[in-house]
Amino acid sequence: MRNLYLLLVRNKDHLLFTLTFSISTFLLLNNDDPRMKVIRGKTTETVAFISSPITWVKSLMFLEEENRLLRENNLLLSLQLESMMNLQKENDQLQDMLNFQRQTKLSLKPAHVVNKGIQPNLLSIVIDVGSKDGLQANQAVLTSKGVIGKTIEIGNTASIVQLISDVNYRISVRILPSNATGILRWIGNGIAQIREVPKNVDINIGDKVTTSGFSDIYPAGLPVGKVAGVSDERGSFNKNVKVNLSNDLTSFQYVFVIIEDSHEMD
Repeated sequence: MRNLYLLLVRNKDHLLFTLTFSISTFLLLNNDDPRMKVIRGKTTETVAFISSPITWVKSLMFLEEENRLLRENNLLLSLQLESMMNLQKENDQLQDMLNFQRQTKLSLKPAHVVNKGIQPNLLSIVIDVGSKDGLQANQAVLTSKGVIGKTIEIGNTASIVQLISDVNYRISVRILPSNATGILRWIGNGIAQIREVPKNVDINIGDKVTTSGFSDIYPAGLPVGKVAGVSDERGSFNKNVKVNLSNDLTSFQYVFVIIEDSHEMD
């Protein structure tokens, strides 16, 4: 208490000045004299001018925070939209598989693609079914759109599938409606090629390409793709046929394995 008293005594001049200034300002600002109105207006303008930089800085800080929140919300919404689109795509694939399974006469085993193949010299995928599900090596693998490959290595609960896009993959196919046959192989950039097709066969862009049935692996009539181009092979009696495959080999998640192939496709 004594220290407070000494502090007040030492600073009595400052305290007195502050008190009298506050009282004077209060009396002046509450005076209805027209001259005081002018002073109050000028004072208000001065305070506003002094406060404007502070207000501007606060506004920038608020905008930065608002932009940060908007960026976060935008990212969250983008992720939610991407997730919804992926779910819709997966749902469409499952619906196509269900419809295909209902319509076909083949005995099929559905499977989920769980990984890419682990062999560096082979384009392949790993599926989550194996010998306990009735799988064996050299069984046809397809989606509702068409052939994608064949089983090559079978485990108890997982299997490796060689893709049709592997450079060493070959499949005997038939071109409809001409019924010309040939051997299809992958040449890259989403295109496969059929060789050993006679030049005198009438083939047009858009013709359907299916499995020929000349194989112990693939029953006849499985969709493979459509003709994308035809060219004559120099110095030969054959022509080359380019094919767009039915499947996008980068986007499927579910496949079928043909367990029994005693029936042909309709």
